[in-house]
Amino acid sequence: MSELINNREHRQKILKEVIKELHEGKTVEEVKAKFAEVIKGVSAKEISEMEVQLVKEGLPIEEIQNLCDVHAAVFKGSIEEIHHPEEVPGHPIYTMRQENKAIEEHIENVIKPNLVRFKGNDSKENIFTLISDINLLWDIDKHYSRKENLIFPYLEKYGITAPPKVMWGVDDEIRAKIKEIKLSLTSYKGNKDEVAEKVEEMLIQVKEMIFKEDSILFPMCLDTLTEDEWISIYDESDEIGYALIAPEGKWNRARVNVEQKAKKETKNTVDDGYIKFETGILTSKEINYILNSIPGDMTFVDKDNIVKYFSQGKERIFARTKAVIGRSVENCHPPASVNVVDKLVDDLRRGKKDSESFWIKMGDKYILISYFAVRDEKGEFLGTLEFTQDIAPIQAITGEKRLMSE
Repeated sequence: MSELINNREHRQKILKEVIKELHEGKTVEEVKAKFAEVIKGVSAKEISEMEVQLVKEGLPIEEIQNLCDVHAAVFKGSIEEIHHPEEVPGHPIYTMRQENKAIEEHIENVIKPNLVRFKGNDSKENIFTLISDINLLWDIDKHYSRKENLIFPYLEKYGITAPPKVMWGVDDEIRAKIKEIKLSLTSYKGNKDEVAEKVEEMLIQVKEMIFKEDSILFPMCLDTLTEDEWISIYDESDEIGYALIAPEGKWNRARVNVEQKAKKETKNTVDDGYIKFETGILTSKEINYILNSIPGDMTFVDKDNIVKYFSQGKERIFARTKAVIGRSVENCHPPASVNVVDKLVDDLRRGKKDSESFWIKMGDKYILISYFAVRDEKGEFLGTLEFTQDIAPIQAITGEKRLMSE
């Protein structure tokens, strides 16, 4: 079976068999023994894709969820990281939720009982005890500071501005009330009921903020921020500090911050920099060689019909010279086909079409020429991508290939 490990399709099939056998009652040890070689090195993405496929095939989601612990034992914890990365100790959200639990426990088990004693007897001992409790609660400032200075800037980058502004304002109100209560207790003047009322109001506001964070802010952050951004938040959290508890160990990430890696690999110049895409980061050198590795020709013409780029792969079909860069698209095609190209580009620009393809015979080659409208997220036309490929080798494919070539 070892020769099949690197075959993704086959591995996907075997992984589904692992889960099905577990559901049929086989033990974890039996499954691990049988599929040890396939399970070794399995990626989180593969497990996620496998579960999606199992659901499509009719396996109830509830059954998969009920056996998550078994899955984790087989896959060495990968399942938990796929579905709930924030539940991994060390993740910034995991730590913030643990802080919220500690704050609630401090309120319910320490401050409230001591507040009751103070209300019954405002002795110096009870006053000093309450002062100590409130001083410890002031640790919440570190929790709020990490939220405001490390998380909110990323939300604002994605256009989420209202919730952070409102939440920061409430944080400041809570800070102000804690300071006011400390001052009232350190310079206590016998106004027991007034002080007790301020403490109770402040505690309600703190617990309401915990609820807002757990039910609104944290889920929104997990849906919005990238893992690279969580890595940055994690790396900077120690400098601000933590509230009442310390993180449960380091966050063991099975990946690197690709932006930091790109910064180290480049000098951030036009010729040797990197570009941050919506779905990742690549250096200019990587982009160039990736595009040139694609089996086919690519040419990009911008919205003004100016040629801005063409790839230089080994399997180039139509000749291009760098002289065409900056010139009109007409220079890329024979005069006889210019009218067709103009009409096609106009259709793509106006949204009449999103793509168009042609195919022609050239000796033993069968050439597919495709044109695609390139639009932004608002649908605005940015230009035309031409992609040309010899599809004769693809058409010749028959049967299946499951083994890796020597």
